[in-house]
Amino acid sequence: MKEKKSVKFNLQQQQHQNGHLSPFKFAKLLDPEASWDKDQLGDVLHWIRQVVALVCGLLWGAIPLTGGIWIIVFLVLSSGIIYGYYAMILKIDEEDFGGHGALLQEGLFVSVMLFLLAWILVYSLVHF
Repeated sequence: MKEKKSVKFNLQQQQHQNGHLSPFKFAKLLDPEASWDKDQLGDVLHWIRQVVALVCGLLWGAIPLTGGIWIIVFLVLSSGIIYGYYAMILKIDEEDFGGHGALLQEGLFVSVMLFLLAWILVYSLVHF
């Protein structure tokens, strides 16, 4: 078993030296022992937030929700999911990545626009 791991590690090391990066492993997303660099973690948080924005936008539009309070609900829900992910699941030290503000801001503005786009389109197409 150790030989398989060492061979796999050597293969990954050779790929990295040749300029090819090894494929991203989805198991790393839930592994608190995994090491993250700032770009990788930022990408993961960004895409989680985009998925939340799309789901909430589609849901808010399908259920005819109106009003500014639902934008605030989305922001709280999205930020809560992101905070829960990096603080409770990954258990990383946020100061290594620029603090809570930098991590919670990752992908925020794009996700708000995606949320509003999905919400308005679905609401307009379904209810008018």
